[in-house]
Amino acid sequence: MPRYVIIGAGAVGASLAAQFALTGIDYVLIGRGAQVNHIRQHGLTFQRPGGSRQIALEAFDVADAPELHSDDVLLLTVKSQDAASALAFWSWRNVSGTDAPAATAVPIVTFQNGLATEAAALRTFARVYGASILTPARFTQTGTVVAAGEPELGIVTVGRFPSGDDKTSKQIATDLKRAGYLAEVTNDIRRWKAAKLLHNVGNVLELFDGAETLREIVGAAIIEEARQALAAAGYTFASPSERTVDISNWRVAPDSGIVRGQQSTWQSFTRGASSEVDFLNGEIVLLGRLHGIATPYNEVVQALAGELAQRGTFTAPLPLEAIISRLDGVDPSPPALAVGT
Repeated sequence: MPRYVIIGAGAVGASLAAQFALTGIDYVLIGRGAQVNHIRQHGLTFQRPGGSRQIALEAFDVADAPELHSDDVLLLTVKSQDAASALAFWSWRNVSGTDAPAATAVPIVTFQNGLATEAAALRTFARVYGASILTPARFTQTGTVVAAGEPELGIVTVGRFPSGDDKTSKQIATDLKRAGYLAEVTNDIRRWKAAKLLHNVGNVLELFDGAETLREIVGAAIIEEARQALAAAGYTFASPSERTVDISNWRVAPDSGIVRGQQSTWQSFTRGASSEVDFLNGEIVLLGRLHGIATPYNEVVQALAGELAQRGTFTAPLPLEAIISRLDGVDPSPPALAVGT
């Protein structure tokens, strides 16, 4: 059985650690700053639909990270904007009992939103597995994570990057099921990551407030630009009908502490953490520029989010009208579907 080295103690990483601890799966949790220090001293306050409990976790600060073993599997659960530094730190760490570094000796699983992390990991790691995760979780208070999915915590699709499935991906999915997730394997993880990005590009609107009609118009435009840019880059999208696990009974529990419009992007800004918008809407802007697809809505929301992040505090949402005012003559209606998409 592998030991899972969970890199990142936020909502996803801490939830995984808690479930591994509760179900007897070997793991260590690696983090930094106040969150992991609190967990080391007091345990994690883990709120689930059935109630809240305090869980002692095997947690380490990254500055005092434990040795790696040859049977380890690295789970990279930091946000996309923090992935590059984490990969630089972990790639060349020695694996105990070998002369090999982690990059050649152990696999890594990337849980990030967006499309950038898998390719970045493949620059150094010989075995990269992508994970597309749907989990309604919140981390806004140090030492506390809310996970509101029920009966399972979330839905995870795992596959080798750039393609394929193997013994390792199957083992990871099996252990995730044991830990309380709906988990499946795929031989084309890029399609699942692309489909997830179509959803995640709308996260930026959590930073804005205004009329629901305008929100729907802007949201539709952002998503349609993303669809066209991704298609131009050669991506296709996995559909729910392709799932090999039954998710019909899975839901976000009511009155669970998860509020619509307060997901990952909002949480990062609320905590004063760095923004992943450059790896969501910014990914669409990049693909649009590379492939000749206009993405004005994504460009504007990326710029506004960047400016907001530079201020260092997020106390109130921006007006939706700020997006329209930046569009420089672009009609505020969703772009027409491109031929062939």
